[in-house]
Amino acid sequence: MTGSLLEVIALDVRDAVAAEDGGADRLEIVADISAGGLTPAPETVEAITKQSALPQMVMLRSNSGYTVTPDELESLGRAARTLASAGAAGFVFGFLDAAGAVDLAATEALIHAVTPLPWTFHRAVDHAADVQAGWRAVRLLPNLATVLTSGSSSGIAGGLPVLRARAEAGDAPLILAGGGLEPHLVPPLLDYGVRAFHVGRAVRGSWSAPVDRERVRRWRDLVDTV
Repeated sequence: MTGSLLEVIALDVRDAVAAEDGGADRLEIVADISAGGLTPAPETVEAITKQSALPQMVMLRSNSGYTVTPDELESLGRAARTLASAGAAGFVFGFLDAAGAVDLAATEALIHAVTPLPWTFHRAVDHAADVQAGWRAVRLLPNLATVLTSGSSSGIAGGLPVLRARAEAGDAPLILAGGGLEPHLVPPLLDYGVRAFHVGRAVRGSWSAPVDRERVRRWRDLVDTV
């Protein structure tokens, strides 16, 4: 065991239990995966809390894009408080402005709303107009646990150079590698010093299928191999 973290996307209790049985360390809880993952119902988080001991990082996202309106932001802040009471261990969010830069004002407002819980900046950073500038804006934000990233909007296969550059810049501990993650991409990421991995479709076969504990177990073995 190397200490690598394996996070699995879960949509419901069945997914969460299978992920735990397969050896996952953490869950990302989302709804509406066809929209890229939106805020789930508090009832889902509460039900998972009763059936799984894994920490839940819960998505705070109102639409399939990466921008947020003032009304949406206010609604997400209220949702965060309810979800925390339901059992959320932390949250997943992050926003871009109309020019494609990290929306620090919106992101910091939601950080304040979820404090003291940790949070993950999601793949909005991969869609920034300037990805490296996006990283510089995100990496020093308070209570940041990880950055869910593939290094590129096209997926990890195309984003390896960015992930390597970020790791060499000292950000390896922040990188939660996800988005098109395939088994053959794990060894180079481990070589860069990345030790946190995020899987969704890869432990299902398709989004219409539930999480498969045996697929999770294979990923567990893979990310623990250096």
